[in-house]
Amino acid sequence: MEQYTVTGMSCAACSSRVEKAVSKVSGVTSCSVSLLTNSMGVEGTASQSEIIAAVEAAGYGASVKGEDAGAKKGAAMDEDALKDRETPIMKRRLIASLCFLIPLMYISMGHMMWNWPLPGFLAGNHVAMGLIQLLFTGIIMVINQKFFINGFKGLLHGAPNMDTLVALGSGASFVYSTYALFAMTDAQMKMDMEGVMSYMHEFYFESAAMILTLITVGKMLEAHSKGKTTDALKSLMKLAPKTAVVLKNGVETEVSIDQVKKGDIFVVRPGENIPVDGIVLEGTSAVNEAALTGESIPVDKAESDKVSAATMNQSGFLKCEATRVGEDTTLSQIIQMVSDAAATKAPIAKIADRVSGIFVPAVITIAVITIIVWLIAGQSVGFALARGISVLVISCPCALGLATPVAIMVGNGMGAKNGIMFKTAVSLEETGKMQIVALDKTGTITSGEPKVTDMIPSEGISEEELLGFAYALERKSEHPLAHAILQEAQERRLDAEKVEDFQAVPGNGLSAVLAGKTIYGGNKKFIQTKTSVDAGTLKKAEDLAAEGKTPLFFAKEDQLIGIIAVADVIKEDSPKAVKELQNMGIHVVMLTGDNERTAKAIGRQAGVDEVIADVLPDGKEAVIRKLKKKGKVAMVGDGINDAPALTRADMGIAIGAGTDIAIDAADVVLMKSRLSDVPAAIRMSKATLRNIHENLFWAFFYNVIGIPLAAGIWYPIFGWKLNPMFGAAAMSLSSFCVVTNALRLNWFKMYDASKDKKIKSKAKEIEEEKTMTKTMKIEGMMCGHCEATVKKTLEAIEGVEAAEVSHENGTAVVTLAAEVADEVLKKAVEDKDYKVTGIE
Repeated sequence: MEQYTVTGMSCAACSSRVEKAVSKVSGVTSCSVSLLTNSMGVEGTASQSEIIAAVEAAGYGASVKGEDAGAKKGAAMDEDALKDRETPIMKRRLIASLCFLIPLMYISMGHMMWNWPLPGFLAGNHVAMGLIQLLFTGIIMVINQKFFINGFKGLLHGAPNMDTLVALGSGASFVYSTYALFAMTDAQMKMDMEGVMSYMHEFYFESAAMILTLITVGKMLEAHSKGKTTDALKSLMKLAPKTAVVLKNGVETEVSIDQVKKGDIFVVRPGENIPVDGIVLEGTSAVNEAALTGESIPVDKAESDKVSAATMNQSGFLKCEATRVGEDTTLSQIIQMVSDAAATKAPIAKIADRVSGIFVPAVITIAVITIIVWLIAGQSVGFALARGISVLVISCPCALGLATPVAIMVGNGMGAKNGIMFKTAVSLEETGKMQIVALDKTGTITSGEPKVTDMIPSEGISEEELLGFAYALERKSEHPLAHAILQEAQERRLDAEKVEDFQAVPGNGLSAVLAGKTIYGGNKKFIQTKTSVDAGTLKKAEDLAAEGKTPLFFAKEDQLIGIIAVADVIKEDSPKAVKELQNMGIHVVMLTGDNERTAKAIGRQAGVDEVIADVLPDGKEAVIRKLKKKGKVAMVGDGINDAPALTRADMGIAIGAGTDIAIDAADVVLMKSRLSDVPAAIRMSKATLRNIHENLFWAFFYNVIGIPLAAGIWYPIFGWKLNPMFGAAAMSLSSFCVVTNALRLNWFKMYDASKDKKIKSKAKEIEEEKTMTKTMKIEGMMCGHCEATVKKTLEAIEGVEAAEVSHENGTAVVTLAAEVADEVLKKAVEDKDYKVTGIE
């Protein structure tokens, strides 16, 4: 996506106009304009010059984002782009306007309403009073000339905007008041005092000046509040270091951050920020990663561990190699994600866009009709004009234009602050609408690395002895399960004894000689060839296997010395996160390539509603396709093999510690790698959408109530009429209210589950769906490869939704979406050289 900065926009009508103009350019596939950040995101093959020309033809200015930043790149460029330049300008304009408005109001209102004293030369000189009001109002109009320049430029281009309404309202007041001044002067010359006083009451100079000043007040408040919507992002950018200490030829040299190149060696001392992403070469330290993940507990770093830019080195000296620099660092990617989200448009914003496109022309039409109707009704020109001007200045297209983007920006900033990255405005809006959440098991529900869970030593053997034997044997093994035993032994600070004649038997076990005696380690089948295992021990091993653990048997000569169980344990917060999702009415599914028994054991511990086991890496995408028939699906994963499923799902959620491919394929990235961030992301999405609804309701409600009141509909019944000055004040506060309401999201507690709505669970609806299943008894399956072959064969048959195959049980449980004949199922399996003995 190519991003541009757009200048000259003042309301939703402007952004809608720019969007339409650029969308018509040949080669543009999508265009999204944000009024909040004055930015535009464009996708397609159109050239930059064509896009800029289209914006300029529409009456606005455009430049490629960051073009003026020169050499500055990455975070620094974005930080500068987010700087609040509007508020200081508005503040200066407001102060200058007030300097002339106060004496104007004193002369026009103070004298007339409260008989405040006037200078001697003005006493009784009505023409002089009118001329001074004309002068002060003219100066205020010059100070606020931008309203007139932008407003009439938009009108000439056939795209009237909010500035057009202000310019027409204020300009009409000024022109009519000038006419009244000349008429009064003529009456004065004719000594017609009744005529003089009559025209004196037709002055609206103070309204013209007050309208401009009050709108400027509103614009300043709005600009200030808009500036606060990006506070979370700005604070993140400020953490980016400006310099790095690079090691060159053994000499430490401090260089600018943009001079650091990939492969450079840099050092970080305690208390310093890590300048770029890298890998630790030497040293150990605790690193505070709160800037990126929101996690306040420091993470221990040692040799070969990854470190990220903007994180704080707290305790030790680190020597690292730069792996990602400039715009490739994790920090820059986070900033880019938030920036892209701000430049995209949520589906709900299209409602406001459609209304904004016709809003200003409609308001101008209503104002003209109002004036005509009151004139026909016999009211004076001044009365009719006042009603028309009130209509112009009370209507507020800004509130409509800001309703969605301010909430999206604040919600996205809150997510970023807590390590939850919504890539687009669409992902922020849609995440809260998910009905089914599919969780990958390894690395998502579980930690992704095996750990020792149980130790069952034989009689007369202590746990330390058993672990010591296992440590000595497994030290030379490269099997993933061996790592769990090594880690446990190291945590218990055990010393490893030296072994000889080490041998690894693939798929079965290990053997070695320790102190002249042979020791063995491996699975049940291997160990039973070396020693006998009593029934009680076998029962314990079966119980461990039923819990999803892998029992490893160890023996010394012909004596069994015990069992050590190893498992990929579930993360501490996984059961709580699953429960929170279920309380939201979401059906939780676990996907895994593990066999059915292990998968169901993990599923029970996590508390999921449904377990889909034996899923091959390329089968996850197919499972997601089937789940999508039952509702909106979010897929949560972390591996390369999860990328197709993440793309296929309605919402792809990547665990941040996973692979870059998974993160690229996802719509939402969880930087903390915690499952509890999934319900938090859903809560944040729902809160943001609720806030958008509130903003849109206020914007529509305000205009629906305000415009009829300004037009004087209630005047004949209740005598209500609205002074244009109060209309301008209401218009100013309308946008301010919308932005302030969006800022309330900064206090939203996304990890508080106490307010989750306990709606009817989608799980129950899915369970209630009638499905047909058949159990096939199959002979000849020997291993996991056989299971995979039968599963793939059955699932290729039209009408078969899923097949759960177990070579241990010799069965295949087939779930059918439509009726399939037994003969068809039997023939498909037997064609693969397996024997079907029965179908139930």
